[in-house]
Amino acid sequence: MKRADEQQALRALQAALAAEHAAVYGYGVVGGRITEARRTEVRAAYDAHRARRDALAREVRGLGTEPVAASAAYALPFAVPDSPTAVRLAAELEDRVAGVYSDLVRATTGARRREAAGALREAAVRAVRWRGGSVAFPGLAERTGTDTGEAGPSVSPPVSGTARPTV
Repeated sequence: MKRADEQQALRALQAALAAEHAAVYGYGVVGGRITEARRTEVRAAYDAHRARRDALAREVRGLGTEPVAASAAYALPFAVPDSPTAVRLAAELEDRVAGVYSDLVRATTGARRREAAGALREAAVRAVRWRGGSVAFPGLAERTGTDTGEAGPSVSPPVSGTARPTV
């Protein structure tokens, strides 16, 4: 791989890691508002995002770079006062994670690309389960802002010491 390609792949890995940090945080919020009937689903998604987060951190370290750290808190895209909005947040989290993994698929090759494609697929399936419907090209609609109009910007690290990244 060329040096520029390596840097692009590393940036995409770090972005995926940041998105997983945010998803873990977001599912903590979802878990506090969701009905008992869907708590198992929340726990499974939370565990899946933690596992992906940990794997990405190991991969970034393996490349000789310090993994992006989780923020202490993240700004939610909307208030989550009840179970229906918690379900909406869960779908939003998965959409955003899918978008970041689509970038990782585009930026990598080989085994790393296959792993990113698997993570994209998993996020898209979870989003469908939460939303009750799908989008034509999961991970791409979120990048163009042409899905439901609610996806907004991707998870990004804080710009200053007082800013909080968006979940």
